[in-house]
Order: sequence, then structure tokens, then C-alpha cells
Amino acid sequence: MIAANNVSLQFGKRVLFDEVNIKFTAGNCYGVIGANGAGKSTFLKILAGDVDPNSGNITIDPGKRMAVLKQNHFEFDEYTVLDTVMMGHSKLWKIMKEKDAIYAKPDFSEEDGIRASELEAEFAEMDGWNAESDAAAMLSGVGIPEADHYKLMKELNGNQKVRVLLSQALYGNPDILILDEPTNDLDIHTITWLEDFLLDFQNTVIVVSHDRHFLDTVCTHIVDIDFSAIKLYTGNYSFWYESSQLALSQRSSQNKKAEEKKKELQDFIARFSANASKSRQATSRKKLLDKINVDDIQPSTRRYPGIIFTQNRTAGDQLLEVVNLTKSVEGRTLFKNLSLFVNKGDKIAFISKDSLATTALFQILNGEMKADSGEFKFGQTITKAYLPNDNEKYFQSNDNLIDWLRQYSDGEKDDVYIRGFLGKMLFTGEETFKKCNVLSGGEKVRCMVSRMMLAGANLLILDEPTNHLDLESITAFNNALKDFPGTVLFTSHDHEFTQTVANRIVELTPTGCLDKLMTFDEYISDEYLKNQRAEMYA
Repeated sequence: MIAANNVSLQFGKRVLFDEVNIKFTAGNCYGVIGANGAGKSTFLKILAGDVDPNSGNITIDPGKRMAVLKQNHFEFDEYTVLDTVMMGHSKLWKIMKEKDAIYAKPDFSEEDGIRASELEAEFAEMDGWNAESDAAAMLSGVGIPEADHYKLMKELNGNQKVRVLLSQALYGNPDILILDEPTNDLDIHTITWLEDFLLDFQNTVIVVSHDRHFLDTVCTHIVDIDFSAIKLYTGNYSFWYESSQLALSQRSSQNKKAEEKKKELQDFIARFSANASKSRQATSRKKLLDKINVDDIQPSTRRYPGIIFTQNRTAGDQLLEVVNLTKSVEGRTLFKNLSLFVNKGDKIAFISKDSLATTALFQILNGEMKADSGEFKFGQTITKAYLPNDNEKYFQSNDNLIDWLRQYSDGEKDDVYIRGFLGKMLFTGEETFKKCNVLSGGEKVRCMVSRMMLAGANLLILDEPTNHLDLESITAFNNALKDFPGTVLFTSHDHEFTQTVANRIVELTPTGCLDKLMTFDEYISDEYLKNQRAEMYA
């Protein structure tokens, strides 16, 4: 068990945590959520001992080992990949190094022999003889090939380093595992491997993630950081979100009797529990949900953006036709001979092992880049709104947010009208006078979404739209796209986002393209398509 006892943390006048008391027990996975800036990562650092609170303390059961996903990608550059993973079990690693140093002595003494014997006993007790093979298996699980195991960390690219550091945290069966955004830069196969690993993990996991599918799959509890307080809820993210929304709607239903509200909540728990029994974490999750008291379900105080995409003009039958489009960068083929006809109402997820491929395609469609060959044509009735992956060029001026957004309004220029679109994205009061060149990454994306809503387009092109957004904004964005009657072309690493929005999947590869009318889950689980994709990437 690990616990925070009366923990408070304050930066200047800003109180991040105030008298926080919470316990994390073995066998459970806790998903830590909160708005951007609420202190999720800081709280993990307090638990890990990297940040000291102003008051209070962290206690861990005696003899328990903690492992933390490292965020410094250069810390182990001079070590081999295999050694970096084994260093995750610091006690075992120290024993290995001390043993090696003793055996390397030219003047091996009797005392050295006694010490070596003690170390060998500890080494065997910790299953040290399988240390290298266990580390190698862990690396293979996250997609690091055996040929790379003895390379130095500095020889790997950023995505590979993330996987090695994840293996390091998972290595050696730690009693407490702390993971801050573990799915960043991981492909769908590695994320699935990590989900399976954590589902079988019997100890304590505390994780921050913006990946709702991941939180729903692995979490038994949600830890909500809001207004300097931390509250613990049973269930995964979807249960927390849907139950809190139900409680919120009930609070506004003044005429509904208390007995009716209680029955409604009980029915909700029963339905969710039945669905949970079909999940991979069936037994433990269903038991937890069955024990929930309806009084524990509280409305969330979290604010959600009001994202609504409307079409000023309905699209005709001719939307977009692409014929034999090919693009290479510095001799590397990103995609080849892409041909497709976009139908009215299509919501197409473009995917690729190389994110440059999807970004290049969207830049070509928006006139920011030229294709090597091929052509495309939009229908005459089409109006586009584009959310790029890199939006820095839109925020170079010193304009406040009202003036910044006003420049994208073809019609109404009134301040009240412009403020309305900013307000939907939670920019209110004095915030609307912020200078656009000092915004955070999440604030810039929210401004870009305001710009898109203002456009009233009938075709949306979105390149990683959930980057930099908190869970509330991601959820609102997701719901808005599901309700949007127009056409959407997008790419996203958010599994839930892709699964619930897309009705068609197009995969870009260096040798050709796959185009299937199906959901994302159907696409990635289809064995025939798996073989096809393997051949196309070979």
C-alpha cells in the first residue's frame, strides 16, 4: 500500500493540493484525471518522492519496491538497452554490479569470496539468473527487436527510447508502479500489449493518461483532481463520466423524487456492471461495481467545452476524389497510389505506421504541400475547416483572442458574437484578452476549434485533434464529431476517438493503401487484413 497523508502543496498563492488523504492498495489500477494544470503529474512526483509537499507525507508499506516511468529520455544514453531495462530493479542491478566487480579483482581474497557467496545467494533468491532473459522478453513485448538489445540507448530514436523506459518501469514485478502518460508514442499493438500486461499485474498501478480506451481497459478506480482536492471513485473512466453526468442531470430535475433518482442510479450501475462482466477485467471490475453505493455517485464540477460543428451549407454529391496520389520525403515513400472517392457523411480515419504520411496527405489536401504525382478535386459545394498538427504559424501575432478570432469571421464581426465562440471553448471574461502568442498548447488547440466552429464548414480535416487537450475537451470533441452531420477526414492516436467517430478506415503504406468500410476495432482485429498490412509494410 502507498498513501498520501494530509498532503498540501502550494506555489506562491496558488494552492495545488490541500490536506489530501488517499490510499492506494494492491490489486487495483488507479487512473488519475483532472483538467490541464490541475496537478496530475505533480501528484505522481510527490508519490514518487521527486517533489516534496509543503506539509504531510507519503507512506509506503515496509519492504515494498516502487518503479516509475522515467521522463528523461537521455538519462541512460551511455548504457545498453538491455542494461537500461535491468536497472529498473535497482537492488538486483547493484548486486550484479558488485558481483562483477569482485570477480574482476586480480587479488581475489577470502573476504571477497565470502562477500561473493552472500551476493550469489541474494542473486539467486531474486531470480537473477533469469534477469537478462526476462528483460529481453520485456523488450520484445514492446517491439524492440533482439538486434537492438545491445545497442547504446543514444543510438535509438525517441519512440524506441520511450518503449525501453516503459520496459524498465515494468521490469522485475514492482509492488507499486507509477506511470505518467505511458501510451504516448506507442502504436496500437504496443498499447494492447501494455493493457494485457497491466490486466495481469497483481500489484498497485497509479497512472495518468489522456487515452480513454486505455483508462477504461485497465482502471479499477478513478482519482479525480479538482479544486485542490482529490476524490476516489470506483470504476473506470467511462463509468465515472457517465455516472457523474447522470447525477448532474438529476440535480437539475427538481420534480423527480429521491426514490426515483436512486432507482435510476441503481439501474445505471446494473447496466454498466453487466457490460463490465464482458470485459477482459471481468471478475474484479464487476465485483467492485456491484458494491457501489448510489450515494457515492456525485455530479462532477468539471467544465466541458461546448463544441458544436454546424454546416452553413449542406454538401452536394461530389465531395472529394483522389486519384493515384503519391508522396515521398527525402527518398522515403510515405504513401503510394492513393485513390479514393469520399462519400457524403463519411468519417474516415487515416492511419499509418508513419505519422508523417497522414500529415503530408492533409497538407496536400489543404494546398500546403505538393504531391509527387496524382491529383485530387473537391466538389464545388465543399467548404473546409482544417486543424493541423502543428498550429504555431497561426499564433505569431500579438493580438488578443477576440481580435485573433475576428480575422477568421467572414460575416459578423461584433465582439459579443466572437466572444460566444471563445466562450464555448471556456475562454471567458479577462481570458479573452490574453495575447495569442503566449498561449499553452492546449489553449491554442481550443482557439483553433473556435475558429473551426466559426467557419461552419461541411468537411472537417483534423490532424491529431486531441493532442494537448485534457480529457474534458477530448470527450466534448469526440461527442461533437459523432453528432456532426457533415464529412470528417482525420487521424488520431486516441483509440476511443477513432473507434467512435470513424465509419471507414484508410491505411497509408509505402507500397499501397487499404480502404475499408468498417470500424477501427473491426479493422485492427481482422486477421486477413493483418496479413495484408504485414505484406505491404515488408
